[in-house]
Amino acid sequence: MLLSTVLVAPAVAQDSVRVVKGLKFVGNRSIDTEVLSAAISTTNSNWFARTPPFRWIGLGEKREFDELEFKRDVLRLILLYRQSGFMEVKIDTVVTRKPKEVAIQFLITEGEPVRVTTFTITGIDTLPKPREITEDLALRVGAPFNRFLFQTSADTIARRLRNRGYPSVEVLRSFDVDKDARTAAVSLEVVPGKQGIIGPVTVEGSAGLDTSRVRKLLLLESGQLYKEDRLFDSQRKLYSTDLFRFATVTIDSTRFQPGDTVIPILTRVAEGRRYKVRSQVGYGTDDCFRIGAGFTDRNIFRSGKLFDLSARVSKIGVGDPLNFGLENNICSGLKEDSIGSSLVNYNVTALVREPRFLGSPRLVGNFSVFGERRSEVNVYRVEDIGGALNVVRETPLHNVITVGYRLTFGKTVASDATLCAFFNACTPADRNEISQQRRAGVVSGRIAWPRSNSPLDPTRGSLISLLGNLSAKFTGSSEQEQFASLVADAAWYRPLSSEVTLSWRLRAGALVSPEIPFDSGPVRFTPPEARFYAGGPNDVRGYSPNEMGPVVYIVTRDSLPPAALDSVNKGQIPVHFSATGGNTLAVANVELRVPSPIWSRHMRFAFFVDGGLLYQRGETKFSPTLVRVTPGGGIRVQTPLGPLRLDLAYNGYANTPGALYLERSDGTLVFAQSDYQQPGKVGWKLHFAIGQPF
Repeated sequence: MLLSTVLVAPAVAQDSVRVVKGLKFVGNRSIDTEVLSAAISTTNSNWFARTPPFRWIGLGEKREFDELEFKRDVLRLILLYRQSGFMEVKIDTVVTRKPKEVAIQFLITEGEPVRVTTFTITGIDTLPKPREITEDLALRVGAPFNRFLFQTSADTIARRLRNRGYPSVEVLRSFDVDKDARTAAVSLEVVPGKQGIIGPVTVEGSAGLDTSRVRKLLLLESGQLYKEDRLFDSQRKLYSTDLFRFATVTIDSTRFQPGDTVIPILTRVAEGRRYKVRSQVGYGTDDCFRIGAGFTDRNIFRSGKLFDLSARVSKIGVGDPLNFGLENNICSGLKEDSIGSSLVNYNVTALVREPRFLGSPRLVGNFSVFGERRSEVNVYRVEDIGGALNVVRETPLHNVITVGYRLTFGKTVASDATLCAFFNACTPADRNEISQQRRAGVVSGRIAWPRSNSPLDPTRGSLISLLGNLSAKFTGSSEQEQFASLVADAAWYRPLSSEVTLSWRLRAGALVSPEIPFDSGPVRFTPPEARFYAGGPNDVRGYSPNEMGPVVYIVTRDSLPPAALDSVNKGQIPVHFSATGGNTLAVANVELRVPSPIWSRHMRFAFFVDGGLLYQRGETKFSPTLVRVTPGGGIRVQTPLGPLRLDLAYNGYANTPGALYLERSDGTLVFAQSDYQQPGKVGWKLHFAIGQPF
């Protein structure tokens, strides 16, 4: 066995506790710094605690220096390198001591590694498709003989064979190392055992739900070829029903002997609380105060189905009949929203969820009936009742496919200027026709590829989705409710260190609609609630909700002589604006999330740049194609519901130009100017929300 030279700076008497103010690895080419840092006990102090002037005022988390653990760290690194194939590694240290702090360098001389010259796998020649069993193993010929990757390769082969029906498979490891020649001959001997099928399935612990119902929820059946992944997927399925607080699906070891061809399965469950009552109170910049309540029966009629009844009310304080004048102070963002905040929003929904839909445990069916009023700031207000059916399927690769149908009866109230500018409905008669109660039958489909490590606060992985909607006469929609849309959304999360995350997102959408006749002529009408909007806390944060993109302006006058028009352009006559949305959308975001200098475990800072464009294809006269980029920063505070978020973004652009209309006393709108631009700039925008923006 080769001995490594270990040079540790001599210890000196410590009169006081020293803080680690520098930790560096020099010479490591084969093992990443992050891996080396995780292998040792000594850790560096927080960046703020190491950097003036932050450290002078006590910011950042300080890590104390332990002399004994530091000496052990040298041995830990040597062991890590030797296990990774570098038997001749040498590690020296340089320690700079000051009265209250130390700076440490690990000087690593890796040396030449022991390399794998032969990698033999036996025992699989008689099995079908043996190449699929051994492809893409972690350890390869020519690479350093890494013991961790050797074990990983053995585990990979065993897992693949257990998913081919061999529950008793064993993989025996052996190796022969020539230290002088720096070579290693490694081999794996596979003993697959006998292939088996799933036998009887026993359920224990189910009291409120019949055991036969539990068996039907499993993604395995007696007589199927044994596959280990089916056990894991079945366990996940049981947890996803919300019926159980504990669930395991394993081989029944009391009735199974290695070599058996019939594998008994044991399912143990512990039921959770059947009933749940919840309430919520909240505040948001785009809906003022909100309250909600709900009741859930997770096992209605002891059938395994879930029943949920929920209700919520928002825009409390600015909307009738719960208007307390808050639009003049803490909810000032809704002051000019005469369409959305003139009435409170509400939703009442009753939902039944069937965890085994159409006889398949992989399908979940959700049927709901509801009544609601919802709105978007300065855009529209929808009031409708209806029902929806959504079927969700999670694939073996954990991709989520959702197909749904929603049928509603209701009406949409939008800005008169929006209807006039984009739908040529400039008279009260035309606008009244659009605002009549209509029927909407929308077929939707969504596929998502979730690969992030957390749904609330992801730091690694990705989340990609594709959403399509179709509303037409043959789906049950009225003539004014026909459209088709497609939206693609992709977000990536990359850790730059254990505490710093870089994230970015791309989102794009397109919408089309057919021509329909109006009294004023044929128009490609799209319901305002189906159009795309941008701006707000979750996309381009330099804008208030729905402010980015096409807008129209309204001035209340029967006529506009040159003198009055000049006053309008100077901002001396009040002008109201309304967002119209668009049929083409593209948004990009980049955000860097770093720990806070204080309370770093619970608070983080974010620095971001948002950009995007939103416009109406075919309407360049009223909808110019303008790309907008807004930078900013924010604070994230961890909560059980996700990060509590406060973002401040800067918008240095002039207000978006748009069509200017006169609203006459008889209700008719008259076009006055095509490129009116309201004086002033948007400036700083503050957003308050819960959850990461993407």
